Amino acid sequence: MRSTLRTLMVLGVTLVAALAMTGVRTLGQTAAQVASNDFPNPYKIESWGQLPAGRKMGQTYGIDIDRDGKSVWVFERCGGGTCDGSAVAPLLKFDSSGRLVAMFGAGMFVYPHGVFIDADDNVWVTDGQGKNGKGQQVFKFSPTGRVLMTLGTAGVAGDGPDTFNQPSDVLVAPNGSIFVADGHGGNTNARVVKFDKDGKFIKTWGKKGSGPGEFDTPHGLLLDPQGRLLVADRGNGRIQVFDQEGKYLMEWKQFGRPSGIFLDRAGMLYAADAVDRDGIIYVAKTGAGGLYRYTKATSPSTR
Repeated sequence: MRSTLRTLMVLGVTLVAALAMTGVRTLGQTAAQVASNDFPNPYKIESWGQLPAGRKMGQTYGIDIDRDGKSVWVFERCGGGTCDGSAVAPLLKFDSSGRLVAMFGAGMFVYPHGVFIDADDNVWVTDGQGKNGKGQQVFKFSPTGRVLMTLGTAGVAGDGPDTFNQPSDVLVAPNGSIFVADGHGGNTNARVVKFDKDGKFIKTWGKKGSGPGEFDTPHGLLLDPQGRLLVADRGNGRIQVFDQEGKYLMEWKQFGRPSGIFLDRAGMLYAADAVDRDGIIYVAKTGAGGLYRYTKATSPSTR
């Protein structure tokens, strides 16, 4: 999951048990039909991750799990709200106990945003702003921090095949195709850009708007078990579903204003509404249905 908190949100075994024991409802039901949840709220916030002395965790949207299934990659904003002018490394790898085992990327970024770990353990990130000849790019790193590929033009905002305007997230499909969620609201872009495995531009789709296939802050990406591309369309309060060629399939509007989306191995879809001050987490089964709503507030959660 992704958030702007200085701590990481942890959903434990209690959540899985609650989902397994509780009846489900279809994805088509509205928030007004959500019933009270009699189970304890499993949403808890824990201080996690051991940083070097004097170092603090900055704003953090980008979090992903390493392909070992245990280590955690974090792409944070250099202890504050930006990496502009900072000399610290914002790309951090922790083992399952929270011990810092690797860090790199010092001096390379303006506004760390999305992160994705591909099948070969390569680390993909988006730099969501531009300044002083840096930013507005997507980077591919080896697990040890060697730059393997860059997409976009450093420090240049645009909507062409070789420019971005505040790219929010990146994803790599099993066949190597690269997808970038390009835009962060306002006057930035509102599109998805597709490249081949070598970084060659293939196509783009989407524009600013609220209709099918249009976006207002395409903030997160993932592939579901059917190979469909899910886009967290935060400004429009929905998740849009496409095939990998950009064909619109459907939308789900019961996930609040999704900032980050994550799919676990059991097919559970987690959506974080970071815009809501209660920090709502929505959980749903992507196949048969089931929608659950958890908050960090003291009020009861719902399902």
